[in-house]
Amino acid sequence: MDFSQYTFKPTVHRNKNVILVHFPYDPHLVQQFRERFTSARWSKTNKAWYLPDIPAVRTALNIEQRPFITKQLTKIAPLNQAALIQYYDQLRLKALSQNTIRIYVAEFVHLLQLIKNYPVEELTPKRLKDYFLYCVYQEEMGERKLNGKINAIKFYFEKVLHRPQLFFDIPRPKKPVTLPKMLAKNEVVRLFKQLQNLKHRIALELCYGLGLRVSEVVAVKIRDIDSARMVVHIHGAKGKKDRIVPLPVTLLPKLREYYKQYSPKEYLLEGRYGGQYSKGSVQKVFKVAMKKAGIKKNIGVHGLRHSYATHHLESGTDMRFIQELLGHSSIKTTQVYTKVTPRSLANIESPLDSL
Repeated sequence: MDFSQYTFKPTVHRNKNVILVHFPYDPHLVQQFRERFTSARWSKTNKAWYLPDIPAVRTALNIEQRPFITKQLTKIAPLNQAALIQYYDQLRLKALSQNTIRIYVAEFVHLLQLIKNYPVEELTPKRLKDYFLYCVYQEEMGERKLNGKINAIKFYFEKVLHRPQLFFDIPRPKKPVTLPKMLAKNEVVRLFKQLQNLKHRIALELCYGLGLRVSEVVAVKIRDIDSARMVVHIHGAKGKKDRIVPLPVTLLPKLREYYKQYSPKEYLLEGRYGGQYSKGSVQKVFKVAMKKAGIKKNIGVHGLRHSYATHHLESGTDMRFIQELLGHSSIKTTQVYTKVTPRSLANIESPLDSL
């Protein structure tokens, strides 16, 4: 699509961020635009077509992305805005993942919102400890959430201000030891039977058939699939690690059918406006399919990855291979699946049986 005849203006319409699209009236231009953006809406007030102002739309329109930090700056006092910008820049220089950056910034902004017009760089270790205690007792934060918050704020004082390493003696609740939630094989079959939409089925079969995280599923590109070697190359996964996973034989013909039907350009699963399919959409597909299948387990789409690992273990796959397939750095992370594998438990004889 040639955008030379179109102009784009980000604005707010009906309390939502949108992009107005202006162009000289011409039936051909209207048809071209409507074919490319089928969900575009007409605004009588603005006398223009408009699209949601989201990253995928900006990419499709070749518009510069809104800096992530801009919205966060509006949430805090002007006095601490420079500190937040420094913090954000340092996170980016560390080449952390976008997800980690967003989490760290959110935790730091929470602190800046509470201190209002007090300079963040003047906070003493004692005042910081009081803040963390507030998070424990007033906001009832769990250990995992609190640890993430401490790490995010330590990053500012240690990596941005270059202060000595901080230590906080914070009382923390004992971390519960939970087992991975998974589905039985017959439940996986029932789940997949509910997926009539080919795109939805491909998304969940990638989760289960390759043991992928949702973030990895939506990041798979066409070029990552090597049908000659029957493998899929996973790039920059958790911990910025690449790995190779086997491509199930039964999935290949479905992928070819999917490619003919959807004609994806770059990412295997593309969103409505191009770019990556959203993780939230995959999670919603899973939730709807679970309900239709009548499976009432309290489990998220990540449970398909747990099921992949558990079913591999039940089939006798070596633990080290499962570790590599999942991309775990430590074998200890993978060993948790032995606790939910009936096959391994069945081999243990009770003392009662030996009497």
